[in-house]
Amino acid sequence: MKRLIKGAKIITMGALGTLEKADILMENGKIAAIGENLEASEAEVIDANGLTAIPGIVDAHSHIGGFEIATGAQDVNEMVKNVTAEVEVIDGLDPRSPSFKEALAAGVTCSAIAPGSGNVIGGVVCAVKSAGQGTIDSMCINRHVALKAAMGGNPKGVYGKRNQMPMTRMGVASILRQYFRDVQEYMKKQEEAKSDPAKMPKWDPAMENGAKVLRHEMPVKMHCTQFDMITVIELAKEFDFEFTLDHAWGASDYMEPIVESGCPVIFGPIAVAKGFGESIKIDIDSVVEMDKRGVLCSIMTDGPVYHPWLIVEQAGEVVRYGADVERAIAMLTINPAKTIGCDQRIGSLEIGKDADIALFNGMPTLDPAAGVVMTLVDGEIAYQSKGF
Repeated sequence: MKRLIKGAKIITMGALGTLEKADILMENGKIAAIGENLEASEAEVIDANGLTAIPGIVDAHSHIGGFEIATGAQDVNEMVKNVTAEVEVIDGLDPRSPSFKEALAAGVTCSAIAPGSGNVIGGVVCAVKSAGQGTIDSMCINRHVALKAAMGGNPKGVYGKRNQMPMTRMGVASILRQYFRDVQEYMKKQEEAKSDPAKMPKWDPAMENGAKVLRHEMPVKMHCTQFDMITVIELAKEFDFEFTLDHAWGASDYMEPIVESGCPVIFGPIAVAKGFGESIKIDIDSVVEMDKRGVLCSIMTDGPVYHPWLIVEQAGEVVRYGADVERAIAMLTINPAKTIGCDQRIGSLEIGKDADIALFNGMPTLDPAAGVVMTLVDGEIAYQSKGF
């Protein structure tokens, strides 16, 4: 089916920049054309005069569909041992979770959904659309986004209570080192056995996922704050893997090594005032500075801990601290799309990309009253506000 959005202010996040009044033609789930005064026979016309169109919002760090606050469902935190690199979050997601509908109402069209942070290594992250054909497979656009790992208080809190390792931060770092040493040994045995298949080590999914990391096929998604970020940076140098810093509260204290590392940062949630200690140094100004210095910054919800609609308000806080409006919108769209390895399909409005679009009745991140009036996923209307 063809759909034509007419007369919107379009923030493409692509080569076309911002168009003050233009149209978007969608066909077969893709963007077919962008420009002024477009015509299309048999197209359903969406009158967007006075509205702002942005790429569908990409939440680069979420747990929706696996954690449910309302029901207490908890299917993405396999806390039976401190390393569960073999599990994949996609197997624990409920495609009918009401959290996906809530995401659509906030303009969130894709989420990178991670295992919880109870384990030092929690499993494989996937990226899913907020709408599909009723199955997670139909919603999934990247099954292997990253390998989730967690520093600090979360794994300490789980295993310390059991009088098990890790009880301390040094224990967390030791477990990570041992895991990647084991992966290196596994890969070495595989290489040596190429000429003699009988010597090939037994296939091990936990080692295979680590091998993807060491072959730079996916990064490590690191839950970390404050000086844990330095530990992560040093571990990445030691084992030569790519990584993202997720949460990254306290980044302002470690600006130089973060910038030098070249890693993406997925910041947030932004919800409490500055303080000292784990999870309370919410230095929003660090996001502005990192962005200026070339760090690929994104804003997260950590859903369902925070509601999806708060992601735009958080980006608005980044604007309040001095960021340009379009730079803040980039942190909701193209930046997270790049970070989760999906920017060839989503994150910007360009011909040939998925027709994932959020229409606002104001300028998101700048106008506090701006709300989503329509969300489209693959060119289909997935959410429409009452009265629109």
